[in-house]
Amino acid sequence: MERDIFKNISPLDHRYSIPEEQYADLSYYLSEEAVIRTQAEVELALVTVLHKWGICSVEVVEEVAKACAEVTPEEVYHEEQKTRHNIRALVNCIRNRVSPEARPFVHFSATSVDIMDTSAAIRYRQAAENLVIPTLQELLSALMELAWAERETVQIGRTHGQHAVPITFGFALALYVSRLGQQIEKIKAAADNLRGKMAGAVGAYNASDLFIEDPLKFEEEVLAEVGVKPAPISSQIVQPEYVGDYVHHLVSVFGILANFADDMRHLQRTEIDEVGEYFAPEQVGSSTMPHKRNPINYENVKSMYKEFMPRMITLYLDQISEHQRDLTNSASGRFVVEVIAGLVMATRRLTRVVKKMWVNKAQMRANFAKTSESFIAEPLYILLAGYGHPDAHEAVRVKTLQAQESGESVYQLILKDDNLKEYWNRFTPEQKLLIQKPENYLGKAVQKTELIIREWRERIR
Repeated sequence: MERDIFKNISPLDHRYSIPEEQYADLSYYLSEEAVIRTQAEVELALVTVLHKWGICSVEVVEEVAKACAEVTPEEVYHEEQKTRHNIRALVNCIRNRVSPEARPFVHFSATSVDIMDTSAAIRYRQAAENLVIPTLQELLSALMELAWAERETVQIGRTHGQHAVPITFGFALALYVSRLGQQIEKIKAAADNLRGKMAGAVGAYNASDLFIEDPLKFEEEVLAEVGVKPAPISSQIVQPEYVGDYVHHLVSVFGILANFADDMRHLQRTEIDEVGEYFAPEQVGSSTMPHKRNPINYENVKSMYKEFMPRMITLYLDQISEHQRDLTNSASGRFVVEVIAGLVMATRRLTRVVKKMWVNKAQMRANFAKTSESFIAEPLYILLAGYGHPDAHEAVRVKTLQAQESGESVYQLILKDDNLKEYWNRFTPEQKLLIQKPENYLGKAVQKTELIIREWRERIR
Protein backbone atom coordinates (compact mmCIF):
# COMPACT_ATOMS: atom_id res chain seq x y z
CA MET A 1 0.00 0.00 0.00
CA GLU A 2 1.42 3.38 -1.03
CA ARG A 3 1.88 5.72 1.91
CA ASP A 4 -0.23 8.87 1.76
CA ILE A 5 1.71 11.14 4.07
CA PHE A 6 -0.99 13.77 4.12
CA LYS A 7 -3.40 11.43 5.92
CA ASN A 8 -1.01 10.87 8.81
CA ILE A 9 -1.49 12.52 12.17
CA SER A 10 2.04 12.92 13.55
CA PRO A 11 4.18 15.71 12.01
CA LEU A 12 7.03 13.18 12.07
CA ASP A 13 5.11 11.20 9.45
CA HIS A 14 4.28 14.04 7.08
CA ARG A 15 6.05 17.40 7.55
CA TYR A 16 9.39 15.97 8.68
CA SER A 17 9.52 12.78 6.62
CA ILE A 18 10.11 14.32 3.21
CA PRO A 19 11.99 13.21 1.13
CA GLU A 20 10.81 9.62 1.35
CA GLU A 21 14.28 8.06 1.61
CA GLN A 22 14.80 9.84 4.91
CA TYR A 23 11.76 8.06 6.27
CA ALA A 24 12.33 4.51 5.03
CA ASP A 25 15.14 3.60 7.40
CA LEU A 26 13.32 5.15 10.36
CA SER A 27 10.26 3.11 9.48
CA TYR A 28 12.23 -0.13 9.28
CA TYR A 29 13.38 0.11 12.90
CA LEU A 30 10.68 2.22 14.56
CA SER A 31 7.32 1.45 12.92
CA GLU A 32 4.54 -0.85 14.08
CA GLU A 33 5.68 -3.23 11.35
CA ALA A 34 9.07 -3.33 13.10
CA VAL A 35 7.34 -4.06 16.42
CA ILE A 36 5.48 -7.04 15.03
CA ARG A 37 8.49 -8.30 13.07
CA THR A 38 10.76 -8.32 16.12
CA GLN A 39 8.07 -9.76 18.37
CA ALA A 40 7.78 -12.62 15.90
CA GLU A 41 11.56 -13.01 16.04
CA VAL A 42 11.33 -13.49 19.81
CA GLU A 43 8.55 -16.07 19.41
CA LEU A 44 10.74 -17.92 16.93
CA ALA A 45 13.76 -17.73 19.26
CA LEU A 46 11.65 -19.32 21.99
CA VAL A 47 10.68 -22.27 19.77
CA THR A 48 14.25 -22.62 18.50
CA VAL A 49 15.59 -23.09 22.02
CA LEU A 50 12.70 -25.39 22.93
CA HIS A 51 14.00 -27.64 20.18
CA LYS A 52 17.58 -27.37 21.43
CA TRP A 53 16.36 -28.52 24.81
CA GLY A 54 14.57 -31.50 23.25
CA ILE A 55 11.06 -30.23 23.92
CA CYS A 56 9.91 -29.92 20.29
CA SER A 57 11.09 -31.18 16.92
CA VAL A 58 13.07 -29.37 14.27
CA GLU A 59 10.00 -29.54 12.04
CA VAL A 60 8.16 -27.39 14.56
CA VAL A 61 10.93 -24.77 14.35
CA GLU A 62 10.75 -24.81 10.56
CA GLU A 63 6.98 -24.36 10.59
CA VAL A 64 7.10 -21.52 13.09
CA ALA A 65 9.94 -19.79 11.20
CA LYS A 66 7.90 -19.87 8.00
CA ALA A 67 4.80 -18.61 9.80
CA CYS A 68 6.67 -15.76 11.51
CA ALA A 69 8.06 -14.63 8.17
CA GLU A 70 4.58 -14.54 6.64
CA VAL A 71 2.63 -12.79 9.39
CA THR A 72 1.64 -9.23 8.47
CA PRO A 73 0.80 -6.27 10.72
CA GLU A 74 -2.61 -5.97 9.05
CA GLU A 75 -3.38 -9.57 9.94
CA VAL A 76 -2.31 -9.12 13.56
CA TYR A 77 -4.34 -5.93 13.93
CA HIS A 78 -7.39 -7.62 12.47
CA GLU A 79 -7.02 -10.50 14.95
CA GLU A 80 -6.59 -8.03 17.81
CA GLN A 81 -10.05 -6.67 17.07
CA LYS A 82 -11.30 -10.05 18.36
CA THR A 83 -8.79 -10.79 21.12
CA ARG A 84 -8.40 -7.24 22.46
CA HIS A 85 -4.84 -8.37 23.22
CA ASN A 86 -1.92 -7.58 20.94
CA ILE A 87 0.41 -10.48 21.77
CA ARG A 88 -2.34 -13.07 21.81
CA ALA A 89 -3.32 -11.76 18.39
CA LEU A 90 0.24 -12.29 17.13
CA VAL A 91 0.36 -15.78 18.68
CA ASN A 92 -2.94 -16.71 17.04
CA CYS A 93 -1.71 -15.51 13.66
CA ILE A 94 1.39 -17.70 13.99
CA ARG A 95 -0.59 -20.68 15.29
CA ASN A 96 -3.08 -20.42 12.42
CA ARG A 97 -0.24 -21.04 9.99
CA VAL A 98 1.28 -24.14 11.61
CA SER A 99 0.19 -27.73 12.12
CA PRO A 100 -1.66 -28.96 15.22
CA GLU A 101 1.59 -30.63 16.28
CA ALA A 102 3.43 -27.30 16.30
CA ARG A 103 0.74 -25.13 17.88
CA PRO A 104 1.40 -26.06 21.55
CA PHE A 105 4.95 -24.74 21.35
CA VAL A 106 4.10 -21.25 20.06
CA HIS A 107 4.49 -18.89 23.04
CA PHE A 108 5.14 -21.92 25.29
CA SER A 109 5.69 -20.78 28.93
CA ALA A 110 6.00 -17.10 27.88
CA THR A 111 4.02 -14.09 29.00
CA SER A 112 3.22 -11.11 26.79
CA VAL A 113 5.86 -8.83 28.21
CA ASP A 114 8.56 -11.45 27.68
CA ILE A 115 7.91 -10.85 24.00
CA MET A 116 7.23 -7.10 24.17
CA ASP A 117 10.16 -6.00 26.32
CA THR A 118 12.62 -8.22 24.49
CA SER A 119 11.33 -6.91 21.16
CA ALA A 120 11.80 -3.33 22.40
CA ALA A 121 15.39 -4.07 23.41
CA ILE A 122 16.08 -5.46 19.93
CA ARG A 123 14.57 -2.45 18.16
CA TYR A 124 16.14 0.21 20.34
CA ARG A 125 19.57 -1.38 20.08
CA GLN A 126 19.29 -1.78 16.31
CA ALA A 127 18.06 1.81 16.00
CA ALA A 128 21.09 2.99 17.97
CA GLU A 129 23.52 0.94 15.90
CA ASN A 130 22.05 1.66 12.48
CA LEU A 131 20.36 5.05 12.82
CA VAL A 132 21.26 7.13 15.84
CA ILE A 133 25.00 6.55 16.18
CA PRO A 134 25.89 6.72 12.45
CA THR A 135 23.80 9.88 12.07
CA LEU A 136 25.42 11.52 15.09
CA GLN A 137 28.88 10.47 13.90
CA GLU A 138 28.23 12.15 10.56
CA LEU A 139 27.39 15.38 12.38
CA LEU A 140 30.42 14.94 14.62
CA SER A 141 32.66 14.54 11.56
CA ALA A 142 31.19 17.67 9.96
CA LEU A 143 31.79 19.65 13.16
CA MET A 144 35.35 18.35 13.43
CA GLU A 145 36.11 19.31 9.83
CA LEU A 146 34.75 22.81 10.35
CA ALA A 147 36.48 23.23 13.72
CA TRP A 148 39.80 22.20 12.22
CA ALA A 149 39.40 24.60 9.29
CA GLU A 150 38.53 27.48 11.65
CA ARG A 151 40.93 26.61 14.48
CA GLU A 152 42.91 29.85 13.97
CA THR A 153 39.96 32.10 13.07
CA VAL A 154 39.94 34.71 15.85
CA GLN A 155 36.54 35.39 17.38
CA ILE A 156 35.54 37.39 20.40
CA GLY A 157 34.48 35.13 23.25
CA ARG A 158 31.18 35.92 24.92
CA THR A 159 29.83 35.41 28.42
CA HIS A 160 26.38 36.59 29.51
CA GLY A 161 25.87 37.86 25.95
CA GLN A 162 28.76 40.32 26.38
CA HIS A 163 32.20 40.45 24.81
CA ALA A 164 34.72 38.69 27.02
CA VAL A 165 38.22 37.72 25.81
CA PRO A 166 39.32 36.18 22.50
CA ILE A 167 38.93 32.57 21.41
CA THR A 168 38.86 31.07 17.95
CA PHE A 169 35.73 29.92 16.15
CA GLY A 170 37.27 26.47 15.90
CA PHE A 171 37.66 26.42 19.67
CA ALA A 172 33.95 27.23 20.10
CA LEU A 173 33.08 24.34 17.79
CA ALA A 174 35.52 21.96 19.51
CA LEU A 175 33.47 22.25 22.69
CA TYR A 176 30.48 20.77 20.84
CA VAL A 177 32.68 18.08 19.31
CA SER A 178 33.70 16.98 22.79
CA ARG A 179 30.19 17.13 24.25
CA LEU A 180 28.62 15.28 21.35
CA GLY A 181 31.35 12.65 21.16
CA GLN A 182 31.00 11.75 24.82
CA GLN A 183 27.24 11.30 24.50
CA ILE A 184 27.62 9.10 21.41
CA GLU A 185 29.73 6.74 23.48
CA LYS A 186 27.15 6.77 26.27
CA ILE A 187 24.33 6.02 23.84
CA LYS A 188 26.28 3.04 22.55
CA ALA A 189 26.90 1.75 26.07
CA ALA A 190 23.26 2.19 27.07
CA ALA A 191 22.05 0.50 23.87
CA ASP A 192 24.40 -2.43 24.42
CA ASN A 193 23.02 -2.75 27.95
CA LEU A 194 19.34 -2.97 26.98
CA ARG A 195 17.85 -6.16 28.43
CA GLY A 196 15.06 -8.62 27.74
CA LYS A 197 13.36 -11.40 29.64
CA MET A 198 11.82 -14.86 29.22
CA ALA A 199 10.79 -15.34 32.84
CA GLY A 200 7.02 -15.58 32.72
CA ALA A 201 4.07 -13.82 34.25
CA VAL A 202 5.70 -12.44 37.41
CA GLY A 203 9.35 -12.96 36.48
CA ALA A 204 9.81 -16.02 38.71
CA TYR A 205 9.90 -18.66 35.91
CA ASN A 206 6.75 -20.33 37.30
CA ALA A 207 5.59 -21.71 33.94
CA SER A 208 8.95 -22.62 32.43
CA ASP A 209 9.98 -24.37 35.62
CA LEU A 210 7.26 -27.00 34.99
CA PHE A 211 9.01 -28.44 31.94
CA ILE A 212 12.48 -26.92 31.81
CA GLU A 213 15.27 -28.13 34.08
CA ASP A 214 17.11 -24.80 34.27
CA PRO A 215 14.75 -21.91 33.37
CA LEU A 216 17.45 -19.28 33.96
CA LYS A 217 19.81 -20.92 31.48
CA PHE A 218 16.90 -21.40 29.11
CA GLU A 219 16.06 -17.69 29.29
CA GLU A 220 19.68 -16.77 28.57
CA GLU A 221 19.76 -19.00 25.49
CA VAL A 222 16.44 -17.72 24.11
CA LEU A 223 17.59 -14.12 24.41
CA ALA A 224 20.99 -14.98 22.92
CA GLU A 225 19.15 -16.01 19.75
CA VAL A 226 18.13 -12.38 19.27
CA GLY A 227 21.33 -10.83 20.65
CA VAL A 228 19.94 -9.60 23.97
CA LYS A 229 21.03 -10.28 27.55
CA PRO A 230 18.52 -11.04 30.30
CA ALA A 231 17.91 -8.62 33.13
CA PRO A 232 19.40 -9.91 36.39
CA ILE A 233 15.86 -10.16 37.79
CA SER A 234 12.48 -9.09 36.45
CA SER A 235 8.90 -8.78 37.56
CA GLN A 236 6.44 -9.22 34.72
CA ILE A 237 8.39 -6.38 33.09
CA VAL A 238 12.09 -5.75 32.58
CA GLN A 239 13.59 -3.24 34.98
CA PRO A 240 12.63 0.11 33.42
CA GLU A 241 15.97 1.81 34.09
CA TYR A 242 17.58 0.16 31.05
CA VAL A 243 15.28 1.96 28.63
CA GLY A 244 15.29 5.05 30.86
CA ASP A 245 19.07 5.31 30.71
CA TYR A 246 19.01 4.83 26.94
CA VAL A 247 16.44 7.57 26.36
CA HIS A 248 18.19 9.87 28.84
CA HIS A 249 21.30 9.92 26.67
CA LEU A 250 19.20 10.53 23.54
CA VAL A 251 17.55 13.52 25.22
CA SER A 252 20.92 14.72 26.49
CA VAL A 253 22.20 14.76 22.91
CA PHE A 254 19.09 16.65 21.88
CA GLY A 255 20.05 19.30 24.45
CA ILE A 256 23.55 19.58 22.96
CA LEU A 257 22.10 20.01 19.47
CA ALA A 258 19.70 22.66 20.74
CA ASN A 259 22.51 24.51 22.51
CA PHE A 260 24.62 24.49 19.34
CA ALA A 261 21.63 25.59 17.26
CA ASP A 262 20.97 28.46 19.67
CA ASP A 263 24.59 29.62 19.51
CA MET A 264 24.62 29.58 15.72
CA ARG A 265 21.19 31.23 15.53
CA HIS A 266 22.40 34.13 17.66
CA LEU A 267 25.59 34.47 15.63
CA GLN A 268 23.31 34.94 12.60
CA ARG A 269 21.62 38.00 14.10
CA THR A 270 21.86 40.99 11.78
CA GLU A 271 23.93 42.96 14.26
CA ILE A 272 26.36 40.05 14.79
CA ASP A 273 26.38 38.36 11.35
CA GLU A 274 29.30 36.01 12.02
CA VAL A 275 27.84 32.84 10.45
CA GLY A 276 25.07 32.04 8.01
CA GLU A 277 22.88 29.16 6.88
CA TYR A 278 22.88 28.14 3.24
CA PHE A 279 19.97 29.87 1.53
CA ALA A 280 18.70 28.25 -1.68
CA PRO A 281 18.08 30.48 -4.71
CA GLU A 282 14.31 29.92 -4.59
CA GLN A 283 14.02 29.87 -0.79
CA VAL A 284 11.69 32.40 0.85
CA GLY A 285 12.44 33.89 4.27
CA SER A 286 9.20 35.76 4.84
CA SER A 287 5.75 35.87 3.27
CA THR A 288 5.81 39.68 3.34
CA MET A 289 9.49 40.74 3.64
CA PRO A 290 11.36 39.59 0.53
CA HIS A 291 14.75 40.46 2.01
CA LYS A 292 14.47 38.12 5.03
CA ARG A 293 16.78 35.13 5.51
CA ASN A 294 15.66 33.41 8.68
CA PRO A 295 17.73 30.77 10.54
CA ILE A 296 14.94 28.24 10.08
CA ASN A 297 17.05 25.10 10.45
CA TYR A 298 18.60 26.10 13.76
CA GLU A 299 15.20 27.21 14.99
CA ASN A 300 13.68 23.90 13.92
CA VAL A 301 16.25 21.94 15.91
CA LYS A 302 15.54 24.05 18.99
CA SER A 303 11.81 23.55 18.48
CA MET A 304 12.18 19.77 18.12
CA TYR A 305 14.19 19.74 21.34
CA LYS A 306 11.37 21.56 23.12
CA GLU A 307 8.96 18.88 21.92
CA PHE A 308 11.00 15.82 22.87
CA MET A 309 12.99 16.88 25.94
CA PRO A 310 9.92 16.83 28.25
CA ARG A 311 9.22 13.26 27.23
CA MET A 312 12.05 12.22 29.51
CA ILE A 313 9.66 12.98 32.35
CA THR A 314 7.39 10.26 30.97
CA LEU A 315 10.24 7.77 31.17
CA TYR A 316 10.75 8.67 34.82
CA LEU A 317 7.03 8.17 35.42
CA ASP A 318 7.27 4.77 33.71
CA GLN A 319 9.76 3.66 36.34
CA ILE A 320 6.82 3.11 38.65
CA SER A 321 4.76 -0.04 38.12
CA GLU A 322 2.73 -1.43 40.99
CA HIS A 323 3.84 -4.78 42.40
CA GLN A 324 4.76 -7.12 39.52
CA ARG A 325 3.18 -4.93 36.86
CA ASP A 326 0.43 -2.51 35.97
CA LEU A 327 -0.57 -1.12 32.58
CA THR A 328 0.11 2.56 33.17
CA ASN A 329 3.09 2.44 30.78
CA SER A 330 1.25 0.59 28.01
CA ALA A 331 0.44 3.76 26.05
CA SER A 332 3.32 6.02 27.10
CA GLY A 333 5.94 3.38 26.32
CA ARG A 334 4.88 3.27 22.68
CA PHE A 335 6.10 6.83 22.11
CA VAL A 336 9.79 6.16 22.83
CA VAL A 337 10.27 5.57 19.10
CA GLU A 338 9.26 9.17 18.41
CA VAL A 339 12.14 10.44 20.55
CA ILE A 340 14.52 8.33 18.48
CA ALA A 341 12.98 9.49 15.19
CA GLY A 342 12.93 13.14 16.24
CA LEU A 343 16.59 13.04 17.25
CA VAL A 344 17.65 11.42 13.98
CA MET A 345 15.66 13.93 11.92
CA ALA A 346 17.05 16.91 13.84
CA THR A 347 20.60 15.59 13.57
CA ARG A 348 20.32 15.08 9.84
CA ARG A 349 19.01 18.62 9.43
CA LEU A 350 21.85 20.05 11.51
CA THR A 351 24.44 18.04 9.58
CA ARG A 352 23.23 19.49 6.28
CA VAL A 353 23.48 23.01 7.70
CA VAL A 354 26.94 22.54 9.23
CA LYS A 355 28.32 21.15 5.97
CA LYS A 356 27.20 24.33 4.17
CA MET A 357 27.81 26.85 6.94
CA TRP A 358 29.09 30.24 5.82
CA VAL A 359 31.65 31.77 8.18
CA ASN A 360 31.89 35.55 7.90
CA LYS A 361 35.50 36.07 8.94
CA ALA A 362 35.45 39.75 8.06
CA GLN A 363 32.55 40.37 10.40
CA MET A 364 34.23 38.31 13.11
CA ARG A 365 37.23 40.63 12.85
CA ALA A 366 34.97 43.69 12.92
CA ASN A 367 33.12 42.49 16.01
CA PHE A 368 36.41 41.60 17.65
CA ALA A 369 37.75 45.10 17.03
CA LYS A 370 34.82 46.73 18.86
CA THR A 371 36.24 45.73 22.25
CA SER A 372 39.79 44.74 21.43
CA GLU A 373 41.22 47.68 23.35
CA SER A 374 39.16 47.03 26.48
CA PHE A 375 39.43 43.26 27.04
CA ILE A 376 43.19 43.58 27.39
CA ALA A 377 42.22 44.63 30.92
CA GLU A 378 42.35 40.97 31.90
CA PRO A 379 45.94 40.21 30.81
CA LEU A 380 47.04 43.61 32.13
CA TYR A 381 45.57 42.85 35.53
CA ILE A 382 47.14 39.38 35.64
CA LEU A 383 50.54 40.66 34.55
CA LEU A 384 50.51 43.60 36.99
CA ALA A 385 49.57 41.25 39.82
CA GLY A 386 52.26 38.82 38.73
CA TYR A 387 54.86 41.56 38.96
CA GLY A 388 53.76 42.52 42.44
CA HIS A 389 51.16 45.27 42.14
CA PRO A 390 49.18 45.16 45.44
CA ASP A 391 45.75 45.96 43.92
CA ALA A 392 46.07 45.27 40.22
CA HIS A 393 42.42 44.44 39.55
CA GLU A 394 41.18 47.75 40.96
CA ALA A 395 43.92 49.74 39.20
CA VAL A 396 42.97 48.28 35.81
CA ARG A 397 39.24 48.59 36.50
CA VAL A 398 39.69 52.32 37.08
CA LYS A 399 41.65 52.64 33.84
CA THR A 400 38.87 50.91 31.88
CA LEU A 401 36.40 53.48 33.17
CA GLN A 402 38.75 56.29 32.23
CA ALA A 403 39.18 54.75 28.78
CA GLN A 404 35.43 54.71 28.22
CA GLU A 405 35.19 58.39 29.17
CA SER A 406 38.27 59.64 27.33
CA GLY A 407 38.23 57.49 24.22
CA GLU A 408 41.83 56.49 24.82
CA SER A 409 42.86 52.85 25.12
CA VAL A 410 43.61 51.19 28.43
CA TYR A 411 47.11 50.56 27.11
CA GLN A 412 47.67 54.27 26.47
CA LEU A 413 46.41 55.22 29.91
CA ILE A 414 48.72 52.67 31.56
CA LEU A 415 51.74 54.30 29.89
CA LYS A 416 50.65 57.74 31.19
CA ASP A 417 50.49 56.51 34.78
CA ASP A 418 53.97 56.65 36.35
CA ASN A 419 53.06 54.16 39.08
CA LEU A 420 51.73 51.59 36.62
CA LYS A 421 54.46 52.32 34.11
CA GLU A 422 56.98 51.12 36.69
CA TYR A 423 55.37 47.68 36.52
CA TRP A 424 54.94 47.91 32.75
CA ASN A 425 58.71 48.23 32.36
CA ARG A 426 59.07 44.80 33.99
CA PHE A 427 56.99 43.12 31.28
CA THR A 428 58.86 40.95 28.76
CA PRO A 429 58.83 42.05 25.12
CA GLU A 430 56.40 39.21 24.36
CA GLN A 431 54.05 40.35 27.11
CA LYS A 432 54.14 43.96 25.90
CA LEU A 433 53.42 42.81 22.35
CA LEU A 434 50.45 40.79 23.54
CA ILE A 435 48.92 43.90 25.14
CA GLN A 436 49.53 45.88 21.95
CA LYS A 437 48.15 43.13 19.69
CA PRO A 438 45.08 41.73 21.50
CA GLU A 439 44.38 39.22 18.73
CA ASN A 440 47.35 37.28 20.13
CA TYR A 441 45.65 36.88 23.51
CA LEU A 442 44.33 33.42 22.66
CA GLY A 443 45.80 31.31 25.42
CA LYS A 444 45.82 27.72 24.15
CA ALA A 445 42.64 28.00 22.07
CA VAL A 446 44.28 26.77 18.87
CA GLN A 447 46.24 23.98 20.53
CA LYS A 448 43.23 22.82 22.53
CA THR A 449 41.12 22.72 19.38
CA GLU A 450 43.70 20.59 17.62
CA LEU A 451 43.96 18.30 20.63
CA ILE A 452 40.20 17.75 20.81
CA ILE A 453 39.81 17.12 17.09
CA ARG A 454 42.71 14.64 16.98
CA GLU A 455 41.29 12.84 20.01
CA TRP A 456 37.83 12.40 18.54
CA ARG A 457 39.07 11.46 15.12
CA GLU A 458 40.81 8.58 16.82
CA ARG A 459 37.92 7.67 19.14
CA ILE A 460 35.27 7.44 16.41
CA ARG A 461 37.58 5.42 14.21
